[in-house]
Amino acid sequence: MKFISFRLPNGLVKAGWLHKENYAVDMNERSQGTLPSTMLEFLQNQEQYMEAVKRWRDVSIEDAGVYPLEKVILLAPLPNPLSVRDFYSFEQHVKNSRARRGLDMIPEWYEFPVFYFSNHLAIKGPNEVIVFPAESMERDYELEIACVMGKMGSNILADQAEEYIFGFCILNDWSARDLQRKEMKVGLGPAKGKDFAASIGPYIVTKDELQSAEIGQLKLKMEAFVNGKRLSYGNTGDLYYSFGKMIERASAGVTLYPGEIIGSGTVGTGCLLELGEEVHPWLACGDEVSFSIEKLGTLTNKIGTG
Repeated sequence: MKFISFRLPNGLVKAGWLHKENYAVDMNERSQGTLPSTMLEFLQNQEQYMEAVKRWRDVSIEDAGVYPLEKVILLAPLPNPLSVRDFYSFEQHVKNSRARRGLDMIPEWYEFPVFYFSNHLAIKGPNEVIVFPAESMERDYELEIACVMGKMGSNILADQAEEYIFGFCILNDWSARDLQRKEMKVGLGPAKGKDFAASIGPYIVTKDELQSAEIGQLKLKMEAFVNGKRLSYGNTGDLYYSFGKMIERASAGVTLYPGEIIGSGTVGTGCLLELGEEVHPWLACGDEVSFSIEKLGTLTNKIGTG
């Protein structure tokens, strides 16, 4: 299934799922109050709620709680995640990015997957305008895939991690490279180079819809377009560290909860830092950035001014 959050014409924010790609279903209204009204609340008890979803999944377009997609505004499918951990799990991206800065690969990268905490209060959704810090001139996108946790657990082993995943979505980890570069020299961060926005969407696809093989073997095509021109392309199969390994690392000694997001990090070629200004200049106001990942849809945002 494809789970979404959306705003009705009256301004109310709802959560539910897509029906035949053309309709938004309000899970709370459709189920006559049996299901919750927010995606976070749904995830916090999703194993029980998914049983109820089965009873209400089949709908007619005349049913209460069913809205034509053109009549609603899609939001980030999980507008208020409990946290966002973003990893650094594609080897090609690490090598290319470091080479652009005149740096060699670091041997420690191969010892364990690393991550930083993004700003979970700055989540953006489909078609939202992204405003970079005014002082940044090196505005970049980052093409990623993310998983959404659906079960609580700690010290989760990699080969058991799949049962803790609810689903997957596209992630754009926007980066102000000039700010990021300066603060990383100090040895702490990233912070202000990242904390202004991260986009997810357009929906969360439940893991059962992707493939029958283990999540660690996902092979989904990934592409990024700026103003309609394809600049980046890769595949989730290129991950050096699987989502199982990421979850194992993230949960070591701490508890993960439903509604937390785990980002993969950028796929190889998946940002302007890697490609270089000879391929495309840094993003400018008015640029439209679209990410497409096979089976996960397309996530589009435009760069605006503050």
